[in-house]
Amino acid sequence: MSLSFAIIGGGWYGSHIASSFRALGFNVTIFEEKNRLLNQASGNNQFRLHMGFHYPRHYGTRMQSRDGFSRFVERYPTLSRAVPENIYAVPIGDSLIDFLTYKLIMTSSGIDFSELASPSPMLANVEGCLLTPERVLLLDTARRYFSSRLNPFLVMNHRVESIEERDGAIYVDGRRFDFVIDATWGHLTRPPIDLFYEPTILLYYEAAGPFPAITMVDGPLCSIYPTEDPNIYTLFSVPHTPIGRFANGADAHRALAAVDRAFVAEKVARMEEQIVRYVPGFKDNFRFMGPQLAIKTKPSGSFDDRSCCVFRSGRSFSVMSGKIDTIFFAVERILSLIEAIPDQMPQEVSGSGLRDEIIGAAEQMERV
Repeated sequence: MSLSFAIIGGGWYGSHIASSFRALGFNVTIFEEKNRLLNQASGNNQFRLHMGFHYPRHYGTRMQSRDGFSRFVERYPTLSRAVPENIYAVPIGDSLIDFLTYKLIMTSSGIDFSELASPSPMLANVEGCLLTPERVLLLDTARRYFSSRLNPFLVMNHRVESIEERDGAIYVDGRRFDFVIDATWGHLTRPPIDLFYEPTILLYYEAAGPFPAITMVDGPLCSIYPTEDPNIYTLFSVPHTPIGRFANGADAHRALAAVDRAFVAEKVARMEEQIVRYVPGFKDNFRFMGPQLAIKTKPSGSFDDRSCCVFRSGRSFSVMSGKIDTIFFAVERILSLIEAIPDQMPQEVSGSGLRDEIIGAAEQMERV
């Protein structure tokens, strides 16, 4: 009999896990509290498919992104497109590492890039730049793809209220499953790690014309990145995009609900002031359109770990990650954890057939 999975959360991870498990012959049901897939953090994002350039200070995240990028493009060739000019720039004095160190880390990681002979003329206060072949995610295309592929297995507008494990099964709001995968990033069940909830504000801008993606690295810096609409870009700032840090999701949601026009105007002023230091012509090339609000769940600590982790408690799994390109790791980790569960593994039999096989082969040689 095929295993059955309840997947809670219809973001990138929930949708990909469900699609992959269906391909393996499992029965899946996705519970999504909103009326469409990729609606919350997955749809309130900087639209970037990472290769690892964001993470010179964390090897695991960098490697997962590097490998996941290639797998994503192969598995979902129509769900992203190339960014014509994608620049990673190391500022003078403001970065946590110098340009040579950054370049050496990326070279040793086996990540493709080319170095600009001199910093772009549109940049200022920059030590050096790399050109990278990262891609932009096509959110609407992805939504249509997963909605079509998973439509018979979707339970939309449904907020899960209870998960109960008993009698060798697990029940989601009274429905029986073999396993549950919580892909809500700690908003339903809390993973067994120290974490916090970070409400964020990302700013949308309309470009006056074609403009490169520009990411300042590494540390409390900022970036400009295109969306699926080639004329619309996002502005992100490490110090100014976060609205706060909270111990639970409910407090983070209340912080988002309190955002008003004056708060947005203050964030716009601070983020524009920061980006103009490195892109002096920013205000001439971009017009502010509006904010985008979301909540991120992050592990506590000063380390730069945004790699994918999967935790198991009985028949329930929870997934944590900071990057869309690590969705493949999540599927493989869940499957490996299931294989390690005693009642899912073949039981050891007494004795061994190896002796009989050896004796039989030797007797066959004697007859020849």
